Amino acid sequence: MDLTPYVDNLRQELSVAADAGGDDARALAERLTAPLESAARLTLLNALSAAMGEVTRELAPGSVDVRLRGLDPEFVVTAPPAPEPFREERGPVAAPAALPAPPPPGDADDGAVARINFRLPAHLKARAEAAAAAEGLSVNAWLVRAVSTALDGGERASPAGRGKDSGGRGFTGWVR
Repeated sequence: MDLTPYVDNLRQELSVAADAGGDDARALAERLTAPLESAARLTLLNALSAAMGEVTRELAPGSVDVRLRGLDPEFVVTAPPAPEPFREERGPVAAPAALPAPPPPGDADDGAVARINFRLPAHLKARAEAAAAAEGLSVNAWLVRAVSTALDGGERASPAGRGKDSGGRGFTGWVR
């Protein structure tokens, strides 16, 4: 977006206003227009940035960012992802072990919600979708419950013999 026409318009309006004050005012206005150009550009950039912040809040999870390229701002629009249509799986689907029930709403701190971008391999996404569908939850609700369980140290129900060593003690961890 070229800000030059807007800055030039402001310069012209200042000149018109100074003409009413006589020669001294006109000379002062001419001396002030050069330093005011950078201030006017900065003010316009601040206004555009604030406006795009409001647009982003309304567009979430999409966004509009303002980037400075040279002297002029550039807008970068990130559209929200298109919702995936629900596909019912044909045949039996082996669902992973069920997670424990989510904590009651009273355990939530203030109810504020934060958004993150989460990338996972396609085969894990398919398994998460199947597990969520098997429990009648959205993928988001299922993932929130999985993260909450993992962070609270909750244990998942495991099939007999899995997750236990020969002494009957449980073990957990990550393996590469």
